[in-house]
Amino acid sequence: MSDILLTLVIVSLLPFLAKMPLVWAMHRAGGYDNHYPRRQQAALTDFGQRCNAAHYNSFEALLVYVAACVCVIAATSVSPAMVIAAWSFVLCRVAYLVCYWLNWATARSLIWLGSMAAAISMMLMALNTIG
Repeated sequence: MSDILLTLVIVSLLPFLAKMPLVWAMHRAGGYDNHYPRRQQAALTDFGQRCNAAHYNSFEALLVYVAACVCVIAATSVSPAMVIAAWSFVLCRVAYLVCYWLNWATARSLIWLGSMAAAISMMLMALNTIG
């Protein structure tokens, strides 16, 4: 169970990791506008725009992963396959951020698919242990 919780902590921190290059891009675009940061983020282009999208997508993925972890915790039995899926999700999400920042769109999409497959497999494995 500790592996699942550790991956949940890591995935919870990924939106903040994703924010770091976004802040850098905002500084390069005239300085960080702390009064209206969302307006400034919306005006970013290229790298800054990709950083912004990666940041928001990290929050979206977090919701799916939380649901997967809740399913695993509710099952009260963590299999090695569930742990592998959990760590796969983490690795995919880190790779996803890198692909977004480097503008590797096809790889990013495939990695996103892998991360969703990992989360969904965790849910299905958990449901299988209950039923």
